[in-house]
Amino acid sequence: MRVSMEVGERPVRGARSASGGETLRAAVFDLDGTLANTLPAISKLLVKVAAEQGCSVTARQAAAAIGKPPAAAFGRLLGRPEDDGRVQAAISRYRELFSYEVLCQGPQLLYPGVTAGLSALRAHGVELAVATSKTTRSAEALLDVMGIRDLVGPVIGQDMVRRGKPHPEMVLRAAGRLGVPAWQSAYVGDTVGDMRMAVTARMEPVAVTYGSGTFGELAAVAGTRMCSSFKDVVSVIAAARPRPSTAGPVRQRPAAAVPVGAHQRRR
Repeated sequence: MRVSMEVGERPVRGARSASGGETLRAAVFDLDGTLANTLPAISKLLVKVAAEQGCSVTARQAAAAIGKPPAAAFGRLLGRPEDDGRVQAAISRYRELFSYEVLCQGPQLLYPGVTAGLSALRAHGVELAVATSKTTRSAEALLDVMGIRDLVGPVIGQDMVRRGKPHPEMVLRAAGRLGVPAWQSAYVGDTVGDMRMAVTARMEPVAVTYGSGTFGELAAVAGTRMCSSFKDVVSVIAAARPRPSTAGPVRQRPAAAVPVGAHQRRR
């Protein structure tokens, strides 16, 4: 199945479950902590760049900043406004070192089962995209070195939207590029902000527990489906039915988080 790349292209029809009902037509993925195990390398790099700016940052503080837009992340780590000169210098330095510190690891950065899982979803008739707080160029480079760029369609980076996570602009743009309504799509991520963004966009919120977010934090977002492996992610998306399209203000569903898999990681 070819992944639809541009708005206006005819989208694939929704896949059908074994029982004959329509299932989700699209899945949009976060990148760091969801598809790519970049968290240790990025955390180390954040600590290094902060030190060059005269700030001592712990690994835990660095990990908490991962997933945020660059200005917000370094503003928090350096304790300065986002438009401060040191913050901007740190962002430039981070981007300069990213290839040497992170991209050099190539396919080793993939979480287990990602390549096979993405291929299985495409075979199931699900359109795929990526929406990330990285710049589009950085995200494209990471997907390329990991060998999975051809498995996903549009890549929406922080530089392509006016408002970053957890505002839904990013994922709504990804769904629009796929030609699939948000309510027939899922968003897969590893942070509370990811799940809140999915709920606001009326997407199916699917959380992975192997990234930066803890089980308890992620499960606290009502309606979130919890996955302890990428294999679980594939199973959830392949079986989930689109939620009804409704008008009016977005409200979180009252249902409790739904764990998937026999062994959930609790941190």
